[in-house]
Amino acid sequence: MKKTPFEEFGLDITKRSKTLSKDPKFQKAKQSFHDHLSKSKYAYNFYWMGVPIIQTPVETQALHELIWKIKPDLIIETGIAWGGSIVFSASMITLLEACGEIRNGQVVGIDIEIRPHNKKNLAVHPMSKKIIMFEGSSIDPIIIEKVKKIAKNKKRILVHLDSNHTHNHVLAELKAYAPLVTRSSYCIVEDTGIEDDPVNANLGKAFGKGNNPKTAVWEFLKKNKNFKIDKDFESKLILTGAPDGYLKRIK
Repeated sequence: MKKTPFEEFGLDITKRSKTLSKDPKFQKAKQSFHDHLSKSKYAYNFYWMGVPIIQTPVETQALHELIWKIKPDLIIETGIAWGGSIVFSASMITLLEACGEIRNGQVVGIDIEIRPHNKKNLAVHPMSKKIIMFEGSSIDPIIIEKVKKIAKNKKRILVHLDSNHTHNHVLAELKAYAPLVTRSSYCIVEDTGIEDDPVNANLGKAFGKGNNPKTAVWEFLKKNKNFKIDKDFESKLILTGAPDGYLKRIK
């Protein structure tokens, strides 16, 4: 059967992405450029609907594509910071509702500390009606149970992990929240690139090479066969801080 123009467009993306992923010169240049972007704090240059969003435009576009494809009625995010990411997710939830794709969508954001100026700013934001925030550790059993209660009656759930970047913390988050992800949706684990990025190798922080979100993902997947790393999606992004971090639920 002949492919539609839209199907052909998608196939071209896949073909182009696979070709570039196997090009050693391109991959070397990509890593070098990415290292420079990390060093320059490029991800701190942007806003979403007036709120700082500590994401690159590539990662924001990636989230948009996944959310539109999955059409979740619940997005769970660990790590709030300024709040741009949860505002982005709330705006996508609002868009899905406006298009008649979902009903009663919500975003849950969790952070160990929600600073007063951020809490105040988010409280008066137009997207606040779609956001529930919990202040505390994302791996606190009390917080986890609160999130599970909200997730109980949702149809499609996407999880986005971007808080404490140590191996043990991310692994605990994966064990707590990945089971809530619905089939064909994703658990996105940010900053897995710490494992590969020399800029982050010796920052004197609790995380670094050998102790970061990517090592947590690897350990999690050894025992959990419900997820796989979506390399096809990752490869088309080219510049991503989450290599091996796009986990698709397959069963």
